[in-house]
Amino acid sequence: MSPMQSVKQSTASVGRLSISNDLPFVLLAGPCVIEGEDFTLKTAASIASIAKSCDVPLVFKSSFDKANRTSKDGFRGPGLDEGLRILQRVKDELGLAVVTDVHETYQVKAVAEVADILQTPAFLCRQTDFIEAVASAGKPVNIKKGQFLAPWDMKHVLEKAQATGNENIMLCERGASFGYNNLVSDMRSLLVMREFGAPLIYDATHSVQQPGGLGGATGGNREYVPGLSRAAVATGVAAVFMEVHPNPDQAKSDGPNSLALSDLKDVLTRLKQIDDIVKA
Repeated sequence: MSPMQSVKQSTASVGRLSISNDLPFVLLAGPCVIEGEDFTLKTAASIASIAKSCDVPLVFKSSFDKANRTSKDGFRGPGLDEGLRILQRVKDELGLAVVTDVHETYQVKAVAEVADILQTPAFLCRQTDFIEAVASAGKPVNIKKGQFLAPWDMKHVLEKAQATGNENIMLCERGASFGYNNLVSDMRSLLVMREFGAPLIYDATHSVQQPGGLGGATGGNREYVPGLSRAAVATGVAAVFMEVHPNPDQAKSDGPNSLALSDLKDVLTRLKQIDDIVKA
């Protein structure tokens, strides 16, 4: 029996959204980091309009703090309190669910009061106390697979999270280290992790990063985002994660690997066509 048929796939409930490998895919998208209140609200509204026109459910993503910067001079965002206030405005005024990163256990309670999905950074996927603390908040959790981790090892991470009693756990593929300053996407990883039954998210933009590739900052190859996204959706994933920015060349974080807002509709249109065929 094929990996796409052998295991019953679970569903994560995110507000009114149901996220599962067997259901139409959901989009998690937004600028890497909150660059300001007006900018965030305007960008969220634009992404929401495009997603709606493509009939793709959206969870808005942006980070209040990017703790894992290459350099101490890298822009980190507005911080916990201000960032959560802005994300709450996105929820209240645009009616969107939101997902954001948690970097420390002390942040979990505050973030869980606002975010519909708590996201754990790839570097921290093996930190047992951290994973358990985030999962114990009771909110849906997106656990990013470490660039250094084999896909079959994510079963243990998933079990740690589920042992807290939280069944709304999702796993995210975001590329694997391939030499220095480079990542590669192995689509077999999605098929391996599908066997665990948890909803899978493919992070299309972090997968084309070049960590530290610009010396004091991370580089990337955003031109590969559409093709890799299509390949991931063809395997049957629950969601696609993309960092989307109105002007990636001016983005304060992860610009080289961010998808331009102007390209989003074309990318989503093609992904929706593929997803419909795969899950017919």
